Amino acid sequence: MQVDGDGTEQMPQRQRVVDRLPTFPWDRLIPHKQVAAEHPDGIVDLSVGTPVDPVPEGLRAALAAAADAPGYPTTHGPREVRESIAGWLARRRGVEIDPDAVLPTVGSKELVAWLPTLLGLGPGDTVVHPELAYPTYDIGARVAGATPMAADGLTRLGPAPVGLAWLNSPANPTGRVLPPEHLRKVVDWARERGTVLASDECYIELDWEGTPPVSILHPEVCGGSHEGLLAVHSLSKRSNLAGYRAAFVAGDPALIQELLAVRKHTGMIVPAPVQAVLRAACDDDAHAEEQKRRYARRRTLLRDALHRAGWRITHSEAGLYLWADHPDHDAWTAVARLAQLGILVAPGDFYGPGGAAHVRISLTATDERVAAAARRLTAEP
Repeated sequence: MQVDGDGTEQMPQRQRVVDRLPTFPWDRLIPHKQVAAEHPDGIVDLSVGTPVDPVPEGLRAALAAAADAPGYPTTHGPREVRESIAGWLARRRGVEIDPDAVLPTVGSKELVAWLPTLLGLGPGDTVVHPELAYPTYDIGARVAGATPMAADGLTRLGPAPVGLAWLNSPANPTGRVLPPEHLRKVVDWARERGTVLASDECYIELDWEGTPPVSILHPEVCGGSHEGLLAVHSLSKRSNLAGYRAAFVAGDPALIQELLAVRKHTGMIVPAPVQAVLRAACDDDAHAEEQKRRYARRRTLLRDALHRAGWRITHSEAGLYLWADHPDHDAWTAVARLAQLGILVAPGDFYGPGGAAHVRISLTATDERVAAAARRLTAEP
């Protein structure tokens, strides 16, 4: 409490977290969504990237079988759940890891947003993220009171300490894949600095062309040690489980135990039935491969239609999006033009100033809607 010169007491001003945050960017897209919705054949929403295909039957069965769950689940999850996650990492990503170094999370966005806080970062600390990036890396730093910094090159960072650095490969929004030699350099840099290095690998199974994505936990990258490293994975797109909020983080055993301890205190717990689904999804590769084939068909159809309509696709070798630009448009005039065709996309500057000439086009619409978008693009004069 403060006392003014006249003796009156004044309550100190509360520092609100919301005051550190930018305006929610998606609100700016609402007028264009309204235009697209007026198309006679209906809107084709390729903006947010939310899954539209059914949850696989086997995963729904796993949820139903675990529905009688009256007790509290554990934050770390049953060992059999963590063993399934570790089995998936070994089988699909070539990563050998102790199940104790795995932690289920309430979706990946939750972990991304809260990681700086969970690690104890705050005012005076720096969180580095890619220049074109998922906005939540920046938001997580701001929520913690740390300073976000967008940088793609290590030389830009100078000698100042960095508490946390984010990698994202395959990248959202660009679909760019970082080769192993690049990842190794960043790992070496982070270890020299004592920086925690977190890798967002949520799209790692959705590779289409070029260099296959490699996990930061792969021995080719990390030299067989996971010290200082965390990898974040999600089942939202791979298994159509966005509504379930099923994800996990794995890596340095000491960091995982640190995160676990804080999450126990704060009640950051994945519900027991969702943990059962997480286990079932990690044990079953067939449904993920089927879903990947769906996305591959949609990607080919949209890519070819965009090319015929004069658009250029940059990167986009992996992930769930096409990163596109047109010689006649910047990001927002492109959004407006496509909305007139009933197609809603995301402007590239949502992800950083370097995206001002691009739009991000999602593959997450039904086959019928993607086909409609392709027809409209190719019919445009």
